[in-house]
Amino acid sequence: MATTSQWSGTEVISRLDRIPVWPYPVSVLWVIGIGYLLAFFDITNVGFGLPVIIKQFHISAAASAIPITASLLGYILGAYLNSTLADLRGRKVGIISATILFTVGSVATAVSFDWTWLVIWRFITGMGIGAEIAAISAYMSEMSPAPIRGRFTGWANVFAFSGFAVVPFVALALVPHFSWGWRGLFVVGALGGLTLFWSTHIAESPRWLLAHHREEEAQAVVRAAEQLAEKKLGHALPQPKILADETHVQQFPTSALFKPPYIGRLFLLLAIWIFIYLSDYAWLGLAPTFLVDKGYSLSNSIVFLLVTGIGYPVGALLAAWLGDQFERKYSIVTGVLVWVVGLIAVGTVPSPAVIYIAGFFLSAALTFFFPLLYALTAESFSTHARASGVALTDGVGHVGGALAPILALAAYGAFGASGFMMAFFYMAVTGLIGAILLPFGIAATRKSLEMVHQDSSQTASG
Repeated sequence: MATTSQWSGTEVISRLDRIPVWPYPVSVLWVIGIGYLLAFFDITNVGFGLPVIIKQFHISAAASAIPITASLLGYILGAYLNSTLADLRGRKVGIISATILFTVGSVATAVSFDWTWLVIWRFITGMGIGAEIAAISAYMSEMSPAPIRGRFTGWANVFAFSGFAVVPFVALALVPHFSWGWRGLFVVGALGGLTLFWSTHIAESPRWLLAHHREEEAQAVVRAAEQLAEKKLGHALPQPKILADETHVQQFPTSALFKPPYIGRLFLLLAIWIFIYLSDYAWLGLAPTFLVDKGYSLSNSIVFLLVTGIGYPVGALLAAWLGDQFERKYSIVTGVLVWVVGLIAVGTVPSPAVIYIAGFFLSAALTFFFPLLYALTAESFSTHARASGVALTDGVGHVGGALAPILALAAYGAFGASGFMMAFFYMAVTGLIGAILLPFGIAATRKSLEMVHQDSSQTASG
């Protein structure tokens, strides 16, 4: 076996990518997972607090979309700025700065004394959420060995989407019963700041270290990973099959994305994310409001979403289980189609039974395809600009998320008695367009990231 000092950059990554198990301490997954959980908690908690917030601040129902839109606009800006930082200064720096942003934003939202400040602090919270998702997507993609990249991206998202599942429980305990309940909801979201005590101790991405000529540090990370993997397996790892090295360019990350082959992937993924977010953010942000206006009480609408939220961890677990079994882009298409059918069912027959059943499948489908789409997005870009690539597709794609509640409310108001159904049909159609675009994405499942990016002839259609 070669000594550590003799490893080339090519061998460092080849050694990492032949490991068949998670080769880092479990604490890494816990730190990433808990931070991710509370970031996702902050995505949807505002939707559960809005019915009370608009009454306390004497805001019209039409204006209820503003905090959601502000958060998503913040997501776009935060994802890009922080991802540029993560590409230039490291994945750990990106994760830590993102956590600080959404923690400060959540605390300040909880103590907002008027509508304007609440909107401002939701913008800051959104910056942190977008930054966290982009940084963690890049980190998990680069840290995970190729054979299990989808699985452990999925495991990280089991935590993330459990945040969605937890929100209705906390909301039901607080919002209907206390005038300050919505404020408590945001305080819970701020608990992600506790992960800052451990975030500094996780390993830096060896791929990022190599791209920045820190070869000895990258070798040390991979050697420690090998030792832990051999301990878990109970036997020595096989000799690595040396892969092609990734060519690292020295230029501002964003500029690299606007050159072949990445420019085609960039705009395709941006379109996919826009349409997906036009669909899912309308559901995530406005489902309680729509159900209340349909005649259900606030408590009943929260109970519907609480019970159907059981699907969130189920879908994420399925993504972790199946993430590397099939080509990712086709698994994503399957999940989005289930999502579309669920939306049509709720919009057409909004009875309690249908809401429970279809809502479960909506929750499961959402958390099945999202982790895989995050993985596919991160796989589509080179190490030099991976976090920026996620930010400019998933992050800027939140233009769709920012427009989603506005367009959904417009559909709801424009069709009178059929408004509820048409709002859900709007969500279904936009999701379907995203599914139609997905097969044109790259095929990267179980491939080394370096193999994907060495094939410069590979187009966005893969």
